[in-house]
Amino acid sequence: MKSALPLFFAVLNFSLSLNPRAKMTGRKSTAEAKKTESRLAVKKKTKKEKKSEKDPNKPKRPPSAFFVFMEDFRKQYKEKHPNNKSVAAVGKAGGEKWKSMSDEEKAPFVERAEKRKEEYERKMEAYNKKLTGDGDDESDKSKSEVNDEEEEKQGDAEVGGRR
Repeated sequence: MKSALPLFFAVLNFSLSLNPRAKMTGRKSTAEAKKTESRLAVKKKTKKEKKSEKDPNKPKRPPSAFFVFMEDFRKQYKEKHPNNKSVAAVGKAGGEKWKSMSDEEKAPFVERAEKRKEEYERKMEAYNKKLTGDGDDESDKSKSEVNDEEEEKQGDAEVGGRR
């Protein structure tokens, strides 16, 4: 009497050749899984939907010293190479120059970055106070905008008095 084992393995190899992903795991094939998903019609949230929306009033983070340097470098590079349209080439050249610079040459950019960071921290404090409601009921205008308006009013008053 012959064993049924060789026949079993022949059938197993044939079924694996039809669907190599199945591999006797008991899972459904991808086509079957898609059919059941479409029947259920349960909408899953995408990463964008899961992510909370950004507040447009929140201050932007300040640039690092390298990005402050790149602001100036881009202008210089475009003057020297007006036909270059590649952003990657500008970034690569800027990165190489930044690496070759000494700490003394980087110092003005580091200083400007620190000033921007301090300004950002002040804006964030005001923003957080406004969110928590602990603010001094100041308007949305910055102090410079308020000062500009006061100067305009004074200028208008002087012009009105001369007429």
